[in-house]
Amino acid sequence: MVSNTKIIFFDIDGTLIDMKRKQISGKTMEMLKRLKEKGVMICIATGRAPSALPAFGDIAFDVYLTFNGSYCYNRDQTIFSNPLLTDDVGTIIKNAETIHRPLSLATKDRQAANGKDDDLVEYYGFANREVEVADDFEEVAKEEVYQIMLGCRERDHLSLLNGVHRAKIAAWWDRAVDIIPADGGKGIGIEKVLEYYHLNQSEAMAFGDGNNDIEMFQAVGKGIAMANASDRLKEAAYGLCGDAAEDGIYHYCLEHGLI
Repeated sequence: MVSNTKIIFFDIDGTLIDMKRKQISGKTMEMLKRLKEKGVMICIATGRAPSALPAFGDIAFDVYLTFNGSYCYNRDQTIFSNPLLTDDVGTIIKNAETIHRPLSLATKDRQAANGKDDDLVEYYGFANREVEVADDFEEVAKEEVYQIMLGCRERDHLSLLNGVHRAKIAAWWDRAVDIIPADGGKGIGIEKVLEYYHLNQSEAMAFGDGNNDIEMFQAVGKGIAMANASDRLKEAAYGLCGDAAEDGIYHYCLEHGLI
C-alpha cells in the first residue's frame, strides 16, 4: 500500500526524462500536477547542479536535492550544504592529470572545466549542456565545490581517489563519474529533508534508474526502479515500474492509487 505516502523523490535523467527524448512528457507533467493536488510533496533528487535543472513548465517542486544530495534547498532556504574539502579538490585535479583526463568543478552557481574530452562532452549532453572551459579554473577550485565530473572508466576509480580524505564516486553511467563528499549522497540528502519536514522513512517513496540511486532507495520506505534501471538498482528496489520512455512512473502512480 502507498496510501501513507507524503513525499516522493524523483531522479531526472532516465527517470522523469527519457534519455533519448531529453524532455519531460505530457503524462509525466500530468502525474506531477495530480500528486501535488493530492497533497503529496514532490522533490527532485539528481546529480545535476542547480543551474543545470531542466524546465518543468509550471510545476513547482517542493524540494531540490542537487549534486547527488550535497546541496538541498526549497524555495525559502538551504536545507543541507555539504561541499567537498578544498584539499581533496586539489588532489583530485592532480589525480585526473595522471590519467590524462580533464574535469569539471561544480559550485552552487556555475560549472567550470580545465578542458574537455568526448566522454565529458557527452556526459554534459545528457542534460543538454555544454562544457565550459574556464580561464579562471584555478580560482573556482578555491571556492565551495560540491561535485566534480569527469570521463573515466571503473578501472580509474582508485587512481582518482588516491590520497583523498573525504570523497567518493557516484556513478550512473559507465563512461563518467560524479565525485562527491564521502559522507554525502542522495540518501543523506533525503534524511536531511525528511528531518526538516518531520516526516519518517515509511512516508517517503523514490523513483530512480542508476546505481547512484541505491542510497536513495535505502533512505525511503519504497524505492521504485525503472524498467530501464541498472541491475544493481533493481536488486535494491521495493518494486519496478515501466520504462521512462513509456511513462512508467505515470502508470505506476495510476495503478497504485497515488493519482
